[in-house]
Amino acid sequence: MRKVKSARKLGRTASHRKATLANLSTQLLLHKRIETTEAKAKETRKYVEKIITKARKGTVHAQRIIFRSIRDKAAVRELFEDIVGRVGDRNGGYTRIIKLASRYGDAAKMAVIELVDYAEMPAETPKAAKTDRSRRVRGSKKAQAGAAE
Repeated sequence: MRKVKSARKLGRTASHRKATLANLSTQLLLHKRIETTEAKAKETRKYVEKIITKARKGTVHAQRIIFRSIRDKAAVRELFEDIVGRVGDRNGGYTRIIKLASRYGDAAKMAVIELVDYAEMPAETPKAAKTDRSRRVRGSKKAQAGAAE
């Protein structure tokens, strides 16, 4: 009887899929937020959450196991020094997927995957006060009169 496997194949061979997920997870650990297709985001979430759970142990053995799949010293260092410190008390659910509009070129479903504790709201920049029109407009009579004085 046929059994359904839970993983998505993403239209790739096994080795290409492994490399894609490793690259996506490396970039997620470095940048804390990436934009990709919805299917890749869902697969990356599985991959990254297992890695973060292993990293919470903080042992050298855990580092070596994680380095087998990540293969980027900067990403592994970031994971063990910064990310584990923020998610140490969380019991899973380290990532969030936010669905976006379809991609223009091929109408692929897009999504943003981000680490939960790093989601920052964009800082509201105060609007600059409008300058006087006489200073903004080059040929203004007021600007010419002010320069003549």
